[in-house]
Amino acid sequence: MPARPTPRATGHHRAAGRRTRAALAALPLLALALSACGYGSQADEQSGGRTKIAAGAKKIDGLDSVRIGYFPNLTHATALVGNREGILQKELGGTEAKYSQFNAGPSEIEALNAGSIDIGWIGPSPAINGYTKSQGKNLRIIGGSASGGVKLVVNPEKIRTQSDVKGKKIATPQLGNTQDVAFLHWIARKGWKVDAQSGKGDVSVVRTDNKITPDAYKSGSIDGAWVPEPTASKLVAEGGKVLLDEADLWPDKKFVITNIIVRQEFLKEHPKVVEAVLRGSVKTNAFIGKNPAKAKAAANAQLKADTGKALPAEVLDPAWASIRATDDPLAATLDAEADHAVDAGLLEKPDLKGIYDLGPLNKVLKAAGESPVDDAGLGVE
Repeated sequence: MPARPTPRATGHHRAAGRRTRAALAALPLLALALSACGYGSQADEQSGGRTKIAAGAKKIDGLDSVRIGYFPNLTHATALVGNREGILQKELGGTEAKYSQFNAGPSEIEALNAGSIDIGWIGPSPAINGYTKSQGKNLRIIGGSASGGVKLVVNPEKIRTQSDVKGKKIATPQLGNTQDVAFLHWIARKGWKVDAQSGKGDVSVVRTDNKITPDAYKSGSIDGAWVPEPTASKLVAEGGKVLLDEADLWPDKKFVITNIIVRQEFLKEHPKVVEAVLRGSVKTNAFIGKNPAKAKAAANAQLKADTGKALPAEVLDPAWASIRATDDPLAATLDAEADHAVDAGLLEKPDLKGIYDLGPLNKVLKAAGESPVDDAGLGVE
């Protein structure tokens, strides 16, 4: 899981990327309207694992704590490892990192909008929705975290080819989350019809919490799932087969799966705290790249702390191998998701100008001797 950012894109490359998007198969869609995203999930707060604030550590700007959200998924490896190894807390000094976990993006956006958390690791579709539905007033994407780690896993006795998915019951984590809309778009590109709200149609889309998806698969109530790691590898361990790796649908097999977002008000009032979290994220990604075995063990230990159960090797190892940690938010791929949502007729053209503020991240990267990352023309002025 290398942690180096990809080279900065030029305007020519961005334009070329936009011209080729129409030819790309099965790119994810922008999430559905926030009012239909299944909001209301509760976050489970925990003390931050075994991390302790160092004696005598000074608070940044006198702030007592910063509230950080993430998912107990390996696609949020930066948050898991940064929490467990204490890297994020070390950068925050005497300002305590308080963590909350979420099952999927829409519920985390709700918490961000309500002011229940300040910073979060989250997928691109809910981030886009949170930004557009608030007319660009509530959040900013301030960094990248991961690419890859999403698969369509199916029952091989019922589904042998992609065409066999038609007429079957396929799970996604939550209505409107990144995997849900990716699957909806894949279905549309196949020429099949599904009502996005109900999930009924040529394919039955069954919104199922990641924690119970493996049991639903074992019971036969679903025939497969389009899910992030480690849920995908859990299904494989139960006899499922990977029918499709979403990375194969993207140029260079790179697409944003996890970003770092912040409440705009918090960014304005506590820029030094935000910079400290970003510095911790960059250092965590470097740690992951240099110490993959130790980082994998740390992520698994934090998963156990968050969920009560560690992952067995047959699940952990393939899941970990499919995810790439990155500081780069891969902004052009997020822009592509919005374009494809428009192409599919699911929403009007969103104005994403200003969704990124990569200034603090590029400041951190420069200090670390790394190359700056690009906002694909969607940065704040």
